[in-house]
Amino acid sequence: MDKHAEFFFVPADKVMDEAQRLGATPFDVKGVEIGHHGKECSFEAILKKYTLDGEPALVLLGKIVNGADTDNTLWNQPEGAGLEAIAEGFRHLGFKDDHELNAAEWIVYDALYAYCQEMVRQGKPGGMFK
Repeated sequence: MDKHAEFFFVPADKVMDEAQRLGATPFDVKGVEIGHHGKECSFEAILKKYTLDGEPALVLLGKIVNGADTDNTLWNQPEGAGLEAIAEGFRHLGFKDDHELNAAEWIVYDALYAYCQEMVRQGKPGGMFK
């Protein structure tokens, strides 16, 4: 995984052309490796691609992200609805662009990952509410 990856935000209908032009990996659009597959979300596709799906805290985080990013019927993860509400709130804070919004949101995912690690440590790999 590239720790210095750069994100380019383009309209969904231009992702494939821009990815090819830039030599970039397309993400979170239909028909790409790192995208939705069935009821799994793009975050779960990342975990699989980079063989991180054996790490229990990341698996729980994936279930939470899935709950926020899909209809939440795959895992029925209670925390997913909270993450969805937080993400929606961030969209209304007036950030100038997607880069600024994305940078501001990272702390939420850091906190959720810490929560997931603690749940696993406590023997609750399904989270606090399951």
